[in-house]
Amino acid sequence: MKTTPLLSSRFAVGLLAVLFGSCASAQDWAKAKLEQSPRHLEWKTLKHDGREVGCFVGYPEVNHKATAVVVIHDIWGMSHWARGMVDDLAAAGYIAVAPDLLWGAGPGKGGTSEFANDAIPLAIRALPANQITSDLAAAVHYAANLPSCNGKVAVVGFCWGGSESFRFATNTSAIKAAFVFYGDGPTRDADLERIACPIIAFYAENDMRINATVPVTTDQMKRLGKSYHTEFYPGSGHGFMKAGQAPAPASDADAQVQERYIANKAARNAAWSRLLSSLKSL
Repeated sequence: MKTTPLLSSRFAVGLLAVLFGSCASAQDWAKAKLEQSPRHLEWKTLKHDGREVGCFVGYPEVNHKATAVVVIHDIWGMSHWARGMVDDLAAAGYIAVAPDLLWGAGPGKGGTSEFANDAIPLAIRALPANQITSDLAAAVHYAANLPSCNGKVAVVGFCWGGSESFRFATNTSAIKAAFVFYGDGPTRDADLERIACPIIAFYAENDMRINATVPVTTDQMKRLGKSYHTEFYPGSGHGFMKAGQAPAPASDADAQVQERYIANKAARNAAWSRLLSSLKSL
């Protein structure tokens, strides 16, 4: 099974870079935040099916076994922001494991850090679907069997990773829930029929590229008797989980820029609260 590329040209990828700030300087704030974390964060290399995949792992400071969350990065790979999401989940009391799905594809057989920024989306789009599935399955297995894990594992993905979170749920029975942030779902009934856990999805109001697919997915999931809950956030745009964490624009910024930031920040906060409450109920 192959995923359908939503962007296929270098021009489109370049446009995304402008929209979502792929340049290194755009995420200096995410790097600084991560470097200040007091929690235990580490890289772990998993071996499976004759392959290795590097995972960024964060541990909560708790006195009980915790639920684990496998984090699927967005189209910009294992960025400082993606690693920061691992730390944020650990801060909230969850073990977080984020596989760098570009692992082994870099010039030196490493992952995201070996690519130029504008090459990352192209490389991610070229990943074999079966390899993505097996990497995620290895991360889930690793997380579930950690001594500090209570055996419960959920998956959360963002943008491209949101679509992969939805798709992964069609290929595993080992997760308690799949959280989809502004990603589309599989289109075949045969795939959706295999889903064995709730799908909880978070969408931006101003994101018709993705939102146009939601009614069809809703109808399919309802007809197949699958659990699919959707949330839409007013005024927000695609990528609001990242945009809503970024520093506020300058006080003299354009009014529309200010409004978008306020909407994205509100969406990020509301969606984060919804994610945590859903994880707590697993």
